[in-house]
Amino acid sequence: MELVKDLPEIFASFSEQRQKSFLSVKEWKDKGKPVVGSYCTYFPKEIAMAAGAASISLCATSDETIPEAEKDLPKNLCPLIKSSYGFAKTDKCPFFYFSDVVVGESTCDGKKKMYELMSEFKDVFFLRLPHEQTEKAVALYRDEIVRLKDYLEQKFEVKITEEMVREATRVNNRANKALKDLYSVMKHDPTPVSGYDIFKVLYGSTFRFDRAALADEVNALREKIEREYAEGKHFEKRPRILITGCPIGGATEKVIRAVEDNGAVVIGYENCSGEKAVGIQVEEDAEDIYEALSRRYLAIGCSIMTPNKNRFQSLSEMIDEYHADGVLDMTLQACHTYAIETNKVRRFVTEEKGIPYINVETDYSQSDIGQLNTRVAAFIEML
Repeated sequence: MELVKDLPEIFASFSEQRQKSFLSVKEWKDKGKPVVGSYCTYFPKEIAMAAGAASISLCATSDETIPEAEKDLPKNLCPLIKSSYGFAKTDKCPFFYFSDVVVGESTCDGKKKMYELMSEFKDVFFLRLPHEQTEKAVALYRDEIVRLKDYLEQKFEVKITEEMVREATRVNNRANKALKDLYSVMKHDPTPVSGYDIFKVLYGSTFRFDRAALADEVNALREKIEREYAEGKHFEKRPRILITGCPIGGATEKVIRAVEDNGAVVIGYENCSGEKAVGIQVEEDAEDIYEALSRRYLAIGCSIMTPNKNRFQSLSEMIDEYHADGVLDMTLQACHTYAIETNKVRRFVTEEKGIPYINVETDYSQSDIGQLNTRVAAFIEML
């Protein structure tokens, strides 16, 4: 696949993917093809892919529609929930508008109640997600995934066979592996590119309908980065920061910029922007493909899980493999599960891994950029 010549142009193309996809989703619908919207990495997109649907991320990351959302939702609610609901309610999100169904999930109480309100003006399928990672939970979530398959078959008047699900799994596995291999280039020290550039690809990829083509494009990009790195093209050596915590995107990209504008580099994302979303493969040849999907998605180390041992295992591996000098834990205001875990993460990072830790609480406004830069700069200087 031929790419534009310069890496900055490639990264810019991924950064603009969300805007480009506004037109793509309309063209997709004009062809009579279905669209399934979702808000969470626990959504098994392979089922939507097997149904011939485009799977699109609907999480909103701007404070533009929060005032409208607060007419129905409490002001002291997570900004991700308020923003997502606001864009849905006001029809300012083309992806939501063109979605034939929205798949919600029982991650946190705020989102559960948001989906209840959303169902008054949009078809919502609600996945009952277990909050533990046990064999019983795997069986429960397997049944939910099959229930989703049955719903989409009826909704779109299609037959979803096991082989269709396996093929979708193979395609999505390949796309996820390509993305994981891409951000693995940040194991180099010094890094070949900025963490913000890697983020552009990870975030932009959530708005790509063709997962097979995405894998080819991302693999070509990684090969280009590696070639240029071998030629001596890379960033200067900088303190290496691993980001964990809540999802990052849109307004919260200010956290990435605060790190990299103050002399460090983000070498990895142990959150829904990176490792949680694409770091785990589905066992393609498992006897029961629905159980395999359940195991893959339930293995995600999100703070809604109790206990959440997989998050700490992932953190440990990434700190070691990416040679992190420090960890930044980003928490959205009123995200109670992640906020409660911060002390445990702090102890793990500082005591067990022996490196510095900082927690940053923020929202979707830009009013805290000065304070954010001051705190992050002081943390980096300490490194």
